[in-house]
Amino acid sequence: MYRVEADSLAAYLDFDAARKPHLVRMHGLMRKAAPDLTRHFHKGTPAGEAGMRTKMIGYGKLRYAIKSGKTAEWSVIGLALQKNDISVYVSVTKAGTPIVRTCAGRLGELRIGGNNFSFEEFDDLQVAAVSSLFAEVADIFATDPQNPVRYMQGG
Repeated sequence: MYRVEADSLAAYLDFDAARKPHLVRMHGLMRKAAPDLTRHFHKGTPAGEAGMRTKMIGYGKLRYAIKSGKTAEWSVIGLALQKNDISVYVSVTKAGTPIVRTCAGRLGELRIGGNNFSFEEFDDLQVAAVSSLFAEVADIFATDPQNPVRYMQGG
């Protein structure tokens, strides 16, 4: 697994100098599209705890519980450096469907997953479509803050 050795937002941004401009440009897009989702450093969850161990830049925060009853802090939108690309994780559904799936093929994405997509360079993205997605995610979360919690618990 690719590991970003960082313990702060500044260290995360500086971890890969070649990809830092893409993270900075994505932050600018996020600030315009979803200004209420505050940026933070997600340090990853420790082994044995609920949640992903991946360090990332998060936007907006929520807490969710897993079946064991443990809870974890998570991001409404997360931006993570991967070995060969950058992944965007989204914790919101639209009409019960992972919202990223409703945008498949329109974001300029390299790959798309359950509720995430990846890209190599910011210029590869369809900025208007990504901006619209982020704004819609922020609106859904503002209106229904339990949306991502229900999604993560599977119901």
